[in-house]
Amino acid sequence: MLGKPAAVPIDPATADAGVWKRYHEIRRARQMESRPDDPVRPDALEEARLKRDDPFQVQYRYEVSADDVMLSWFYGQTVKPGTAEYDKNRHLFWADVYVRAEYRRRGIARSWLPLLLELMDRHGCTTVGFTTEEQSGHAFLKWLGAEAKLTGAENRLDLSQVDWDMLRRWAAEGVRRSPDTKLEIYDGPLPEAMWADFAAQQTEMLNTMPFEDLDVGHLMVTPDHLREWYSRMEEVGDRIHTVLAREADGTVTAVTDVSWAPYRAALIHQMFTGVHAQARGRGLGKWVKAAMLLHLHELYPEARWVSTDNAGSNAPMLAINRQVGFKEYRVGTDYQLSRGTLAARVKRL
Repeated sequence: MLGKPAAVPIDPATADAGVWKRYHEIRRARQMESRPDDPVRPDALEEARLKRDDPFQVQYRYEVSADDVMLSWFYGQTVKPGTAEYDKNRHLFWADVYVRAEYRRRGIARSWLPLLLELMDRHGCTTVGFTTEEQSGHAFLKWLGAEAKLTGAENRLDLSQVDWDMLRRWAAEGVRRSPDTKLEIYDGPLPEAMWADFAAQQTEMLNTMPFEDLDVGHLMVTPDHLREWYSRMEEVGDRIHTVLAREADGTVTAVTDVSWAPYRAALIHQMFTGVHAQARGRGLGKWVKAAMLLHLHELYPEARWVSTDNAGSNAPMLAINRQVGFKEYRVGTDYQLSRGTLAARVKRL
């Protein structure tokens, strides 16, 4: 019935109204399938997000459409040559494929594989990674020959159930146990004068995070990354808040940051939370978590939920989150496979 609709590249900078109409329809269908309770980012903000060039990633977007309906969407990215992280991350390619539920089991997902292989070869990538939360995604990736490398979950906190007195005790305990450590709270981007020092210290903390068997290369934050990230978040309407613990010598030993946006006023996203390896065991993770939640409770009294992602192997952070009241909301898995395995599957097709 559909014949063999071709994959067509999409350039957000030049896409016409018809492309955006098809894209917004499929992204809403995807969200209704996997995250029906979450607010949808407004079309204008989503278009601004996609139109903005990423100075650190080479990005690819394609559609398969028929009768003015986008049946499937493909996204791929790899690190851009000339960036600070290129040498250590150039072997990695990350891909995302979605097929509308009513068009599955027609070979559309498989039809993307030759393109994926071509893009990997174009950049010399030897490993491709995917993330899925849906059973259809798990089934496809296992058929493909990909291996599960990291299992994690989005955990959510119901702010109406928080023990605020406990959090105040945690904050007071943080001061008592680390009297020479100062807590700093920033609403909005960190001051630019801090970027170089903070970026180096956050890079160190990021690379101590547990990723199980997932190859993430070398995670890196530079002042240029911070500049781009803050600009991008502002463009799509997200407000950033950061709490960090700083030692007398200037070392940042713990940090947590969140984002909030008017279109999802009830839902706050907690992003990175980290404690320096040499400062663990002092309750700094509890301190910055408690301080952030107490601060957000005053800033956004209308907020109902806080969401955060955790690797299943990150026992210390999961223990803190469980005590606060976070509960598992949805589970996802990161898969990876080699270029050779992908090529063999493409050849068999």
